[in-house]
Amino acid sequence: MLFDTHLHLIYKDRLTYPWLDDVEALNRDNRFEDYNRDAARLGITGCLHMEVDVAEDMIEAETEVMADLIAEPESLMRGVISSCRPESDSFADFLERNAANPNVKGFRRVLHVVPDDVSTTTIFRDNVRRLGDTGLTFDLCVAARQLDLAKDLVDHCPDVTFILDHCGVPDVAAGMLEPWRANMQELAERPNVNAKISGVVAYGNPDSWTLEDIRPFVDATVEAFGTDRIVWGSDNPVCNLGGGMAVWVSATHALTRGWSDDERDAFYHQNAFRLWRL
Repeated sequence: MLFDTHLHLIYKDRLTYPWLDDVEALNRDNRFEDYNRDAARLGITGCLHMEVDVAEDMIEAETEVMADLIAEPESLMRGVISSCRPESDSFADFLERNAANPNVKGFRRVLHVVPDDVSTTTIFRDNVRRLGDTGLTFDLCVAARQLDLAKDLVDHCPDVTFILDHCGVPDVAAGMLEPWRANMQELAERPNVNAKISGVVAYGNPDSWTLEDIRPFVDATVEAFGTDRIVWGSDNPVCNLGGGMAVWVSATHALTRGWSDDERDAFYHQNAFRLWRL
């Protein structure tokens, strides 16, 4: 079974997504009923919702929309990773409210869409460090060139559990393993960082990527973090830019064909259950 740690749902009738205006291929609804249909066909038995960078004044509204879906009978959704703004003076109050919400399992601030110095400010780092007392996670969503920024943030927050999204966003299309691989190995030296194997199919050439194009990046991530610190994510619907969720699930099974049953179980679902206390 696969547990999906990275599902994006889009409800344009209930929430506002300013960035979608610039991404025509994704600028449409991605509703839970459609995901459920595909998940049942592919062996996905549970999921977490990953925030979709809604307008800032709708961050908590997004969590409420997902709460309705979690409450549906036999729902696959087990919780949400909420958006947040650690650079804000109001973060402490925001964290107190959301830490009391059992549906919230962690937070994410997308860092490759803001200036690099956002995550280097004292207020940002100190606010992320507040998560150490909550058991809630923080997803690192950075471009490959920003992995040094990720290391600096992690070093400031040794008691926070971090999840590095999308294998650190390598340049799969160009086959650029270095310096990405070296930076991944350095980041993995921090024991409170885990890696999410997701997104890579969207980083290859959309019309011609092959399993052997993405294998070096997946293998390097596994080598750096080990099978006890990796989780799987569909990155639906962004994965549609690289062939779709069925193609990514198929590639996942092919990439892990030589693994032991224990290694696959850890990656496919057990690590996620542990990290998010599911």
